[in-house]
Amino acid sequence: MVKPLRKAVLPVAGLGTRFLPATKAMPKEMLPVVDKPLIQYAVDEARAAGIEQFCMVTGRGKTALIDHFDIAFELEATLAERNKREALELLREEAMPPGSITTVRQQVPLGLGHAIWCARTFIGDDPFAILLPDDLVLSNTPCLTQLVNVYNETGGNVVAVSEVPREQTNRYGIVKIGETHGDRVEVTGLVEKPAPENAPSNLSVIGRYILLPEVVKFLSLMERGAGNEVQLTDAMAKMIGHTPFHGLKFEGKRFDCGDKIGFLEAQIAFSLARPDLGPAVRAFLKNYVNS
Repeated sequence: MVKPLRKAVLPVAGLGTRFLPATKAMPKEMLPVVDKPLIQYAVDEARAAGIEQFCMVTGRGKTALIDHFDIAFELEATLAERNKREALELLREEAMPPGSITTVRQQVPLGLGHAIWCARTFIGDDPFAILLPDDLVLSNTPCLTQLVNVYNETGGNVVAVSEVPREQTNRYGIVKIGETHGDRVEVTGLVEKPAPENAPSNLSVIGRYILLPEVVKFLSLMERGAGNEVQLTDAMAKMIGHTPFHGLKFEGKRFDCGDKIGFLEAQIAFSLARPDLGPAVRAFLKNYVNS
Protein backbone atom coordinates (compact mmCIF):
# COMPACT_ATOMS: atom_id res chain seq x y z
CA MET A 1 0.00 0.00 0.00
CA VAL A 2 1.31 3.43 -0.97
CA LYS A 3 1.89 5.73 2.01
CA PRO A 4 -0.03 9.02 1.63
CA LEU A 5 2.02 12.08 0.70
CA ARG A 6 1.59 14.81 3.29
CA LYS A 7 5.00 16.53 3.55
CA ALA A 8 6.88 18.97 1.32
CA VAL A 9 10.34 20.51 1.50
CA LEU A 10 10.95 23.90 -0.09
CA PRO A 11 14.65 24.78 -0.51
CA VAL A 12 14.77 28.59 -0.30
CA ALA A 13 18.25 29.39 1.00
CA GLY A 14 19.66 30.77 -2.27
CA LEU A 15 21.00 34.31 -2.49
CA GLY A 16 19.24 35.26 -5.73
CA THR A 17 22.32 37.03 -7.11
CA ARG A 18 20.94 37.03 -10.66
CA PHE A 19 18.24 39.47 -9.53
CA LEU A 20 20.39 41.97 -7.69
CA PRO A 21 19.79 44.69 -6.65
CA ALA A 22 16.10 43.67 -6.24
CA THR A 23 17.12 40.80 -3.96
CA LYS A 24 19.58 42.76 -1.84
CA ALA A 25 17.07 43.04 1.02
CA MET A 26 14.28 40.74 -0.20
CA PRO A 27 14.35 36.97 -0.77
CA LYS A 28 14.11 36.09 -4.46
CA GLU A 29 11.20 33.78 -3.59
CA MET A 30 9.22 36.90 -2.61
CA LEU A 31 9.48 38.34 -6.13
CA PRO A 32 5.90 38.57 -7.43
CA VAL A 33 4.53 37.09 -10.62
CA VAL A 34 1.56 39.37 -11.24
CA ASP A 35 0.26 39.69 -7.66
CA LYS A 36 1.59 36.62 -5.83
CA PRO A 37 5.17 35.89 -4.76
CA LEU A 38 6.87 32.79 -6.10
CA ILE A 39 6.79 31.11 -2.69
CA GLN A 40 3.00 31.47 -2.58
CA TYR A 41 2.60 29.74 -5.94
CA ALA A 42 4.69 26.81 -4.65
CA VAL A 43 2.74 26.48 -1.41
CA ASP A 44 -0.62 26.80 -3.17
CA GLU A 45 0.38 24.08 -5.64
CA ALA A 46 1.45 21.79 -2.80
CA ARG A 47 -1.73 22.35 -0.80
CA ALA A 48 -3.82 21.56 -3.88
CA ALA A 49 -1.98 18.22 -4.03
CA GLY A 50 -2.85 17.35 -0.43
CA ILE A 51 0.32 18.53 1.32
CA GLU A 52 -0.31 19.43 4.97
CA GLN A 53 3.18 19.95 6.44
CA PHE A 54 5.89 22.21 5.04
CA CYS A 55 9.59 22.62 5.78
CA MET A 56 11.39 25.64 4.37
CA VAL A 57 15.16 25.26 4.18
CA THR A 58 16.21 28.86 4.63
CA GLY A 59 19.30 31.01 5.09
CA ARG A 60 20.15 34.37 6.59
CA GLY A 61 17.85 37.23 5.57
CA LYS A 62 14.92 34.99 4.69
CA THR A 63 12.52 35.84 7.53
CA ALA A 64 10.16 37.59 5.10
CA LEU A 65 9.21 34.16 3.73
CA ILE A 66 7.90 33.08 7.12
CA ASP A 67 6.27 36.45 7.82
CA HIS A 68 4.37 36.16 4.55
CA PHE A 69 2.46 33.15 5.87
CA ASP A 70 1.82 34.59 9.32
CA ILE A 71 -1.43 36.27 10.33
CA ALA A 72 -1.20 40.05 9.89
CA PHE A 73 -3.59 41.15 12.63
CA GLU A 74 -3.14 44.88 12.07
CA LEU A 75 -3.62 44.60 8.31
CA GLU A 76 -6.72 42.42 8.66
CA ALA A 77 -8.23 44.79 11.23
CA THR A 78 -7.61 47.75 8.94
CA LEU A 79 -9.15 45.97 5.96
CA ALA A 80 -12.20 45.02 8.03
CA GLU A 81 -12.57 48.58 9.31
CA ARG A 82 -12.44 49.94 5.75
CA ASN A 83 -14.85 47.26 4.53
CA LYS A 84 -12.27 45.82 2.11
CA ARG A 85 -13.99 42.44 2.19
CA GLU A 86 -12.51 41.06 -1.01
CA ALA A 87 -8.93 41.77 0.05
CA LEU A 88 -9.62 40.42 3.55
CA GLU A 89 -11.08 37.20 2.18
CA LEU A 90 -8.06 36.78 -0.10
CA LEU A 91 -5.71 36.97 2.88
CA ARG A 92 -7.75 34.49 4.88
CA GLU A 93 -7.89 32.02 1.99
CA GLU A 94 -4.09 32.00 1.89
CA ALA A 95 -3.69 31.60 5.67
CA MET A 96 -1.84 28.48 6.82
CA PRO A 97 -3.03 26.28 9.70
CA PRO A 98 -1.02 26.82 12.90
CA GLY A 99 2.03 24.58 13.09
CA SER A 100 1.98 23.59 9.43
CA ILE A 101 5.25 25.36 8.53
CA THR A 102 8.62 24.64 10.08
CA THR A 103 12.03 25.97 9.07
CA VAL A 104 15.62 24.78 9.19
CA ARG A 105 18.78 26.69 8.30
CA GLN A 106 21.26 25.69 5.62
CA GLN A 107 24.26 27.53 7.01
CA VAL A 108 26.59 26.74 4.11
CA PRO A 109 25.73 26.68 0.36
CA LEU A 110 26.63 23.09 -0.46
CA GLY A 111 23.95 22.40 -3.05
CA LEU A 112 20.40 21.14 -3.35
CA GLY A 113 21.22 17.72 -1.94
CA HIS A 114 22.68 19.31 1.17
CA ALA A 115 19.58 21.50 1.54
CA ILE A 116 17.33 18.43 1.50
CA TRP A 117 19.60 16.67 4.00
CA CYS A 118 19.15 19.65 6.34
CA ALA A 119 15.43 18.74 6.47
CA ARG A 120 16.13 15.11 7.46
CA THR A 121 14.41 15.33 10.87
CA PHE A 122 11.28 16.78 9.27
CA ILE A 123 11.28 14.06 6.60
CA GLY A 124 11.63 11.20 9.07
CA ASP A 125 10.27 7.96 7.60
CA ASP A 126 7.74 9.56 5.28
CA PRO A 127 7.63 10.13 1.52
CA PHE A 128 7.93 13.81 0.72
CA ALA A 129 7.64 16.29 -2.12
CA ILE A 130 10.21 18.88 -3.12
CA LEU A 131 9.14 22.08 -4.82
CA LEU A 132 11.66 24.59 -6.14
CA PRO A 133 9.85 27.96 -6.22
CA ASP A 134 12.08 29.16 -9.08
CA ASP A 135 10.29 26.64 -11.31
CA LEU A 136 6.80 27.95 -11.98
CA VAL A 137 4.37 25.78 -13.96
CA LEU A 138 1.26 27.05 -15.71
CA SER A 139 -1.06 24.09 -16.23
CA ASN A 140 -4.69 23.02 -16.13
CA THR A 141 -3.93 20.52 -13.35
CA PRO A 142 -1.28 21.61 -10.82
CA CYS A 143 2.03 19.95 -11.62
CA LEU A 144 2.47 18.33 -8.20
CA THR A 145 -1.07 16.93 -8.37
CA GLN A 146 -0.10 15.23 -11.63
CA LEU A 147 2.93 13.68 -9.90
CA VAL A 148 0.81 12.56 -6.93
CA ASN A 149 -1.53 10.75 -9.32
CA VAL A 150 1.43 8.78 -10.68
CA TYR A 151 2.83 8.17 -7.19
CA ASN A 152 -0.51 6.77 -5.98
CA GLU A 153 -0.45 4.34 -8.90
CA THR A 154 3.21 3.27 -8.92
CA GLY A 155 4.63 4.16 -5.51
CA GLY A 156 8.36 4.87 -5.27
CA ASN A 157 9.97 8.02 -6.61
CA VAL A 158 8.39 10.31 -9.20
CA VAL A 159 9.96 13.37 -10.83
CA ALA A 160 8.67 15.90 -13.32
CA VAL A 161 10.61 15.85 -16.59
CA SER A 162 10.69 18.18 -19.55
CA GLU A 163 12.45 18.13 -22.92
CA VAL A 164 15.37 20.53 -23.33
CA PRO A 165 17.53 21.28 -26.37
CA ARG A 166 20.30 18.71 -26.62
CA GLU A 167 22.95 21.43 -26.45
CA GLN A 168 21.63 22.52 -23.03
CA THR A 169 21.85 19.18 -21.21
CA ASN A 170 24.91 20.43 -19.32
CA ARG A 171 22.60 22.74 -17.34
CA TYR A 172 20.28 20.08 -15.92
CA GLY A 173 19.89 16.69 -14.31
CA ILE A 174 19.14 14.35 -17.22
CA VAL A 175 17.30 11.02 -17.05
CA LYS A 176 18.03 7.77 -18.85
CA ILE A 177 14.71 6.24 -19.78
CA GLY A 178 13.45 2.66 -19.97
CA GLU A 179 9.88 1.65 -20.70
CA THR A 180 7.42 4.38 -21.67
CA HIS A 181 3.71 4.39 -20.87
CA GLY A 182 2.11 7.48 -22.35
CA ASP A 183 3.55 10.48 -20.54
CA ARG A 184 5.12 8.28 -17.85
CA VAL A 185 8.66 7.01 -18.35
CA GLU A 186 10.70 4.55 -16.35
CA VAL A 187 13.87 6.17 -15.02
CA THR A 188 16.82 3.80 -15.34
CA GLY A 189 19.58 6.35 -14.80
CA LEU A 190 20.28 9.94 -13.76
CA VAL A 191 23.21 12.15 -14.69
CA GLU A 192 23.84 15.65 -13.34
CA LYS A 193 24.70 18.21 -16.05
CA PRO A 194 26.17 15.86 -18.68
CA ALA A 195 27.90 17.18 -21.78
CA PRO A 196 25.53 16.99 -24.79
CA GLU A 197 27.53 14.19 -26.38
CA ASN A 198 27.28 12.13 -23.18
CA ALA A 199 23.65 12.84 -22.25
CA PRO A 200 21.46 9.69 -22.12
CA SER A 201 18.44 11.70 -23.33
CA ASN A 202 17.20 15.27 -23.56
CA LEU A 203 14.68 14.84 -20.71
CA SER A 204 15.60 17.04 -17.77
CA VAL A 205 14.32 16.91 -14.22
CA ILE A 206 12.58 20.13 -13.20
CA GLY A 207 11.88 21.38 -9.69
CA ARG A 208 9.07 18.96 -8.74
CA TYR A 209 9.88 15.69 -6.99
CA ILE A 210 8.22 13.00 -4.89
CA LEU A 211 10.89 10.98 -3.10
CA LEU A 212 11.07 8.18 -0.58
CA PRO A 213 12.89 8.96 2.68
CA GLU A 214 15.69 6.51 1.81
CA VAL A 215 17.29 9.28 -0.25
CA VAL A 216 18.44 10.90 3.01
CA LYS A 217 20.70 7.91 3.70
CA PHE A 218 22.63 8.60 0.51
CA LEU A 219 22.69 12.35 1.05
CA SER A 220 24.21 11.73 4.49
CA LEU A 221 27.35 10.42 2.79
CA MET A 222 28.06 14.03 1.76
CA GLU A 223 29.62 12.95 -1.50
CA ARG A 224 30.46 15.89 -3.74
CA GLY A 225 29.37 15.90 -7.36
CA ALA A 226 29.04 18.52 -10.10
CA GLY A 227 30.19 21.96 -8.95
CA ASN A 228 31.76 20.34 -5.88
CA GLU A 229 28.31 20.31 -4.29
CA VAL A 230 26.17 17.59 -2.71
CA GLN A 231 23.88 16.81 -5.63
CA LEU A 232 20.35 15.52 -5.11
CA THR A 233 20.54 13.89 -8.54
CA ASP A 234 23.45 11.68 -7.45
CA ALA A 235 21.58 10.48 -4.35
CA MET A 236 18.42 9.76 -6.36
CA ALA A 237 20.47 7.75 -8.86
CA LYS A 238 21.51 5.37 -6.08
CA MET A 239 17.87 4.44 -5.44
CA ILE A 240 17.29 3.32 -9.03
CA GLY A 241 16.80 -0.42 -9.18
CA HIS A 242 15.81 -0.66 -5.51
CA THR A 243 12.47 1.17 -5.63
CA PRO A 244 10.13 2.16 -8.48
CA PHE A 245 11.37 5.33 -10.21
CA HIS A 246 9.37 7.22 -12.81
CA GLY A 247 9.42 10.49 -14.66
CA LEU A 248 6.31 12.31 -15.79
CA LYS A 249 6.13 14.47 -18.89
CA PHE A 250 3.71 16.79 -17.16
CA GLU A 251 0.96 18.81 -18.79
CA GLY A 252 1.74 22.52 -18.74
CA LYS A 253 4.54 24.99 -19.38
CA ARG A 254 7.46 25.49 -17.02
CA PHE A 255 9.04 28.89 -16.51
CA ASP A 256 12.53 29.26 -15.06
CA CYS A 257 11.96 32.22 -12.76
CA GLY A 258 15.55 32.08 -11.58
CA ASP A 259 16.38 33.58 -14.97
CA LYS A 260 15.36 37.12 -15.93
CA ILE A 261 13.90 36.16 -19.30
CA GLY A 262 12.01 33.22 -17.82
CA PHE A 263 10.70 35.47 -15.04
CA LEU A 264 9.49 38.10 -17.51
CA GLU A 265 7.86 35.46 -19.71
CA ALA A 266 6.04 34.08 -16.66
CA GLN A 267 4.66 37.55 -15.90
CA ILE A 268 3.15 37.73 -19.37
CA ALA A 269 1.87 34.15 -19.50
CA PHE A 270 0.23 34.25 -16.07
CA SER A 271 -1.30 37.66 -16.82
CA LEU A 272 -2.76 36.45 -20.10
CA ALA A 273 -4.26 33.42 -18.33
CA ARG A 274 -6.20 35.65 -15.94
CA PRO A 275 -9.73 36.57 -17.09
CA ASP A 276 -9.51 39.87 -15.19
CA LEU A 277 -6.19 40.87 -16.79
CA GLY A 278 -5.83 38.96 -20.05
CA PRO A 279 -7.75 41.29 -22.42
CA ALA A 280 -5.99 44.44 -21.18
CA VAL A 281 -2.57 42.77 -21.30
CA ARG A 282 -3.16 41.57 -24.86
CA ALA A 283 -4.17 45.08 -25.85
CA PHE A 284 -1.10 46.83 -24.48
CA LEU A 285 1.31 44.14 -25.69
CA LYS A 286 0.35 45.03 -29.27
CA ASN A 287 1.91 48.43 -28.72
CA TYR A 288 5.29 46.83 -28.10
CA VAL A 289 5.15 43.91 -30.52
CA ASN A 290 4.41 46.21 -33.44
CA SER A 291 6.94 48.88 -32.50
